[in-house]
Amino acid sequence: MNPANRHPRRLLLWLGLGSVALLLGLSLWLLEDEKPSATATSQGFAGLGADAQGYAQARPGMTLSFPEDHAAHPDSRIEWWYLTANLQDENGMPLGIQWTLFRQALLPPEKRPADPGPWGTDQLWMAHAALSQGEEHRVAERFARSNSAVLEQGQAGAQALPFRAWLDDWQLATRVEAPEENTFERLEVSAEESTPEGSFSYRLQLTAEGPLVLHGEEGFSRKAADGQGSMYYSQPFWRVEGEVTLDGTTRAVSGHGWLDREWSSQLLSPQQRGWDWFSLHLEDGHKLMAFQLRGGGEDGGDYRAGTWITPEGNATALSSSELVMEPLVSNRVAGRDVPTQWRLQVPRHRLDLAIKAPFADRWMTTSVPYWEGEVNVTDYASDEPLGVGYLEMTGY
Repeated sequence: MNPANRHPRRLLLWLGLGSVALLLGLSLWLLEDEKPSATATSQGFAGLGADAQGYAQARPGMTLSFPEDHAAHPDSRIEWWYLTANLQDENGMPLGIQWTLFRQALLPPEKRPADPGPWGTDQLWMAHAALSQGEEHRVAERFARSNSAVLEQGQAGAQALPFRAWLDDWQLATRVEAPEENTFERLEVSAEESTPEGSFSYRLQLTAEGPLVLHGEEGFSRKAADGQGSMYYSQPFWRVEGEVTLDGTTRAVSGHGWLDREWSSQLLSPQQRGWDWFSLHLEDGHKLMAFQLRGGGEDGGDYRAGTWITPEGNATALSSSELVMEPLVSNRVAGRDVPTQWRLQVPRHRLDLAIKAPFADRWMTTSVPYWEGEVNVTDYASDEPLGVGYLEMTGY
């Protein structure tokens, strides 16, 4: 059952918005029988955030400021807090978790009423939670509304001091009590949900063992050859410990986490159909972020970029010409052909990687469907294990 259908009051609030909008720039399908088709989804990602007039624009030369930029940016069109983690239980069994909070502005700042009243809404929120183990892939979704004038008091929001991002009781929040300390260094993430397939939950402690990493040009990440982009930084150095519960069985887990922070008012061009995004933890301590936007590159080709991160946290931007991405094997997933094995080459760093999803069916059955799951990283020639990571694919 769609989460909105389990909350009649929330459903009425969303329907009362007049024009029902979907985070990530798609129409919101609140009813179970109104899920988007593969064609509609693929077309819907094109021009993501294109209606950008009146919103704050990401641009080169902007300076990120912390802790302020850990909070919401309501004057930008779209934004997310995106956590994935590759974990193992005490018996060495691999697991994966995802926790994501999305925000979309409904009105540019100059069109927002001075006195919005108790029902005023200019921000929509969507949260996704997932737990993966073997063939099991549990997915949940929630929605909320808020007003930018009172973001810290809403059903969903994100604040800098003390850091907290939340939707209902799903939250990513600081474990640091002293406000003068860096409240983003130690976090806890939690989510709990019952789905038609069964119940799942997790409560995990995140400890940063390296610095924040700015992508692109000091935090401005280009997304197309014509120059549009987003503000984008990550914390790829989380050490993760805690507990996960699946169908009533609780286990201790530990592993590596990666948190992405991104906001923009015009993320994709009309020529771009979706993206393939990799976040990789290599066994020698290096990290690699790489993405491919299908379309929008030079001469109508794909647009690629990435970041090579040393164990000390030093980041080097990778241009489109420095990355080679080749899908190797596709699987039929949710009625679509989805590439679940890739070859990723970074010649500058003598990397030739095979990236394989151990389980193909990691389809996110959410209002905006996409593929998100854990991957194993090996040397392409020798098949030597080199690391783990996450892969996200949209627009298929």
